[in-house]
Amino acid sequence: MYKPNFIIITGGPGVGKTTLLEQLQQRGFPCIPEVAREIIREQSAQNGNALPWGNIPAYTRLMLSRSVDSYRENAYRDETLFFDRGIPDTLAYAHLTNQPLFPELPRACADYRYNTRVFILPPWAEIYHTDSERKQTYQEAIDTYHTMAATYQSIGYDLTLVPKATPAERADFVLRQISQSLDYKHV
Repeated sequence: MYKPNFIIITGGPGVGKTTLLEQLQQRGFPCIPEVAREIIREQSAQNGNALPWGNIPAYTRLMLSRSVDSYRENAYRDETLFFDRGIPDTLAYAHLTNQPLFPELPRACADYRYNTRVFILPPWAEIYHTDSERKQTYQEAIDTYHTMAATYQSIGYDLTLVPKATPAERADFVLRQISQSLDYKHV
């Protein structure tokens, strides 16, 4: 399934993805939240161990399942949707954590395709901070960025680097880029 109206915003942790998505949402675009943070909140509340600092394979499988569910739940929609991360982020996470790939993971990346243009936000030390759900060091955020970029490119996505700028300027950039995209005419 290919949904050219599904636009991914990705990058390492703490780079301003959520703030950018909030800006896009204020402009009337529906945004699909990141499943990873939802899983962390749920697992923490239930004293579960499917966490990035607990049972990493279980966490990865949950991320894949929830990401596929999120894609399927929105498949009927024709308007532009912005996703805070996509299914390929789970593949990148598996690479980052040196996990053997379970067969469903690359299959899901092939079966559920987003717009070929993916927006990636670079590491940005000045805005990076940790919290109860983001425990990575800044160096881990840099490593995550590089793994995300390599993973997305390896499965046929074209990356567009979102410049370090104000949230409004970043939103303007993304909207300008998708309006010029050759494979997406709905904007």
